[in-house]
Amino acid sequence: MNTQEYIEIEDQYGAHNYHPLPVVLSKGEGVYVWDVEGKKYFDFLSAYSAVNQGHCHPRIIKALTDQSETLTLTSRAFYNDVLGEYEKYVTDTFGFDKVLPMNTGAEAVETALKLCRKWAYEVKGIPENKATIIVCDGNFHGRTTTIVSFSNDPDATKNFGPYTPGFVKIPYNDTKALEEALKLPNIAGFLVEPIQGEAGVYTPDDDFMRNAKSLCAEQNVLFIADEVQTGIARTGSLLAVCGDCKCQSTCERQEGTYARPDILILGKALSGGVYPVSAVLANNNIMNVIKPGQHGSTFGGNPVAAKVAIAALEVVKDENLIQNARQLGKLFRHGMQKIIDNNDLVASVRGKGLLNAIIINDSPDSSTAWDLCVAMKENGLLAKPTHGNIIRFAPPLVMNESQINECLEIIEKTITDFKK
Repeated sequence: MNTQEYIEIEDQYGAHNYHPLPVVLSKGEGVYVWDVEGKKYFDFLSAYSAVNQGHCHPRIIKALTDQSETLTLTSRAFYNDVLGEYEKYVTDTFGFDKVLPMNTGAEAVETALKLCRKWAYEVKGIPENKATIIVCDGNFHGRTTTIVSFSNDPDATKNFGPYTPGFVKIPYNDTKALEEALKLPNIAGFLVEPIQGEAGVYTPDDDFMRNAKSLCAEQNVLFIADEVQTGIARTGSLLAVCGDCKCQSTCERQEGTYARPDILILGKALSGGVYPVSAVLANNNIMNVIKPGQHGSTFGGNPVAAKVAIAALEVVKDENLIQNARQLGKLFRHGMQKIIDNNDLVASVRGKGLLNAIIINDSPDSSTAWDLCVAMKENGLLAKPTHGNIIRFAPPLVMNESQINECLEIIEKTITDFKK
C-alpha cells in the first residue's frame, strides 16, 4: 500500500480523534524515522517526549524482548521477581520512599488526584467530599472525564459533561494568584506542569516552582508536579522542577534550584517509548494512605514494564542525556534566534533543554503553523503545531550537535522559502 491508502484505511476504520500530518511511518532508529515510501526524516516531536532515548534504543528493546520471553504479566494478585527491583531503582533515582506503578500518563494523574484527596481526608483532616485541588489555566493533564473537568480547552470539554467538581483554576505562572487561592477553605493540593507543553511550551518564571512549593508547604497543601512530558531529562535536568541545575552526572537535587514535589507524576519517557509505563511517587506519609483494594491496575507494574523502565532510566544516566539536552537546547535556541532575526514569519522562540517552541507571526486560528509543518515534512523534518500558531520542537535527546545544525538548516530553508 502507498501513503494515501494507509491514510484512507485509518480514516475508514478508526475513530477521528486525531489530525495527523499526512505522513505514514514504518521504521524508527535514534533521531530518525522513515515513511512507507522509504523517505527519511528527523523526528522533532519524539511522540510528545516519550522517545527521549531515541527510537528503538537497543538496550531498551533488549530489556523488552528478554523479559517478554520469560514472564509478561501476573497482575498484582501475586508477587513477581522484577517489580521490587524496579520500585527500588525508581525511588532511589528520584528520591522518594514509594512508587505506585501505572501505565499511562492520564492514569498516573488520576492516581495522584485520588492520593491527594485521600491524604486530605485522612491526614490533613478536611471534611469528607470537600477537598479542593488548585490547577492552572491552559493545563493539559490527559483526557479522562475528571481531568477534562478542569481544562479550559473547549475541544477537550464541549459535550463531555457533567464534569467532576473539586477543582479551582488560577492563571499559570502567577504566584500571587496561587497565594490567594491557597487561602480558600479545604485546599488539598496544587497540580501543575513545570512547563506547559500542550499550551505551547509555556515556560514559567525561574522562581515560580520554588515559590509554589514554599507557599504550599506553608499551608500544608500537597505540591503535585505533572512531569509526564517534561520529566526524564527533556528540559536539561532530570526533572523540570530541578530548575536551572548544573548537575553533571546523577540528579543532585541542588539546593537553590530544586522544587521538591510532594507527589511526582511520570510517564512517557519512563519507558523510552516502547511500552506504556507511568508512575506516581511520594513519601510514606502520603503514599501509606492507600490500602489494598483501594486503587490499582491489572497491568501496572508488570514485569515487562519494570524491566523496560529500568533500562530506559539507565540509558538516560549512562548516555548523559540530561547534559546533552541542556547543551543542545541552548544551541538550538541560539540558532533559531538567528533565523528569527532575519525573518518576520516567526515572532519568537522559547523553551528549556530540548523542549522548545516557535511562535508564528500569525493568528492562532490561521493555518500558517500547520502549513509550515507540512513544508518542513517535505524537507525531511517532522514537527507538529500546538495551539494554532505555535510549533513545538522536541527531538530525541540522543541527537548530536551536527544533527541539530542540520535541522536548523532545514528549518531556516523552510521558513525562508515559505509563502503564506
